[in-house]
Amino acid sequence: MMDYKKVKTDTVSVTRNIEDYTGGTGNLYETLAIISKRANQISAEMKEELNQKLSEFATTTDNLEEIFENREQIEIAKYYEHLPKPTLIAIHEYNHEEIYFRKPEPEQKEEII
Repeated sequence: MMDYKKVKTDTVSVTRNIEDYTGGTGNLYETLAIISKRANQISAEMKEELNQKLSEFATTTDNLEEIFENREQIEIAKYYEHLPKPTLIAIHEYNHEEIYFRKPEPEQKEEII
């Protein structure tokens, strides 16, 4: 898995030039679809990683004493709160040509004579 803390990108949304996102595909909407799919992949990876880390603290019994969060859980939560959002990471990857995508060729329709 990728270490998203090491990605040097914006942590807040910024205004972007639309012209910058039409060059790679020739279509703004295709570019947005590519970025969106990559952001969903990143989000799923981050969620899986977080769930793995939190599963270490899972208990099978419900005691009042165990309901309160411990310091490690709080630190893990803070770490993930400070990570850049998946969409911003995907935009960064697209801008730095780190996303591989391909456009399938349209199927040829046979004409019936």
